[in-house]
Amino acid sequence: QVQLVESGGGLVQAGGSLRLSCAASGRIFVINDMGWYRQAPGEQRELVARITRGGSTMYADSVKGRFTVSRDNAKNTVSLQMNSLKPEDTAVYYCNALQLSTHYWGQGTQVTVSS
Repeated sequence: QVQLVESGGGLVQAGGSLRLSCAASGRIFVINDMGWYRQAPGEQRELVARITRGGSTMYADSVKGRFTVSRDNAKNTVSLQMNSLKPEDTAVYYCNALQLSTHYWGQGTQVTVSS
């Protein structure tokens, strides 16, 4: 099993910034993709950003140019720098890691953006 622990959520005004971090621990062999998803009340969980072990990234259209995902393979961590935050970014953000075809999830961290 792989455990993921997120940190860095909170309350911020529109236009502000937050940085989310996620650390993986447990039975780690080789973590392939890592990334961030979010779920707003009444909505389905959606992809925000993903990064491969080699550093290739992909982003949801709604966050392109504002969010940046990065990872440290040696430390098994992934981060999400969120700038120019909007009220519609308000959601619970979940860290995700893919290892040996199994997806692992963190417990989620709340991000609230006030207008």
